[in-house]
Amino acid sequence: MMKIKLTKYILLLFSLLSFHSVASDGKLIGTAGLSQVEGAGGGGLVPWAILSGYDSQDEISVSAALSQADLKDYRLNVQAISASFYDQVELSIAQQRFDLLSLGGEIKMNIFGAKYKVFGDAVYSPIGQISVGLQHKALEDKAVANLLGAEGTSGTDFYVAMSKIHLGAIAGYNAVWNVTARATKANEMGLLGFGSNNQNSYELMLEASAGVLFSRHFAVGVEYRQKPDNLGLGEDDWFDFFATYIPSKSVSFTAAWTELGTIAGAEGQSGLYLSINGHF
Repeated sequence: MMKIKLTKYILLLFSLLSFHSVASDGKLIGTAGLSQVEGAGGGGLVPWAILSGYDSQDEISVSAALSQADLKDYRLNVQAISASFYDQVELSIAQQRFDLLSLGGEIKMNIFGAKYKVFGDAVYSPIGQISVGLQHKALEDKAVANLLGAEGTSGTDFYVAMSKIHLGAIAGYNAVWNVTARATKANEMGLLGFGSNNQNSYELMLEASAGVLFSRHFAVGVEYRQKPDNLGLGEDDWFDFFATYIPSKSVSFTAAWTELGTIAGAEGQSGLYLSINGHF
């Protein structure tokens, strides 16, 4: 099968956007979320119902992000770009590079995402915003997944997310929460393939985020991501504690402490996550 270069999709996305005016004035500052590690708008670990960017119903926005997590035995680098169309549809592309620091080598995976807002608005609707999405993932480097007994080297996750922002809810500060249900076969997000000979069925996983915006420019919060253990390697659920600085609608900076547990049999994988996110 022909290897599809991520760059071609990025250029295609920009060419589509070139026929429209791009704007970023449609939402309150701090309500566009971040770029999640698989490219979708959301937190760091979890895709939210909120679409990336600040577009309103007659605008288009583009977001781009660079992220890195330094763990005990691994390093994860993510390049991502997404576009939100008329506050209704989000398309995203991401490439993950997973460096095997102890063993040498790397694993690359391309992720193509789509999200559709089904109902509501995260700020103004009483029950918040509900979106559905998918993330199709394909490994460029398949050797490790095959060695560990993964059933496949590509797969698609499906999810439903609900997000709500409560204005002035905690001592006058705004609060945000998100709950996501994901159907997946992915091993470590897909970096170790999908499914196994013993378990190749979709499983429903719970993901959640919660945070407080202490001003329009600063937020802190926590995230949780449940994960399957298809390969029998003791794959753990993920947690993080994050702080985000949002000086303007054009850019945000996030630092997080991640607790990722056991990855491919290597225990104690925790470390610092840094991300810069730009909106255009």
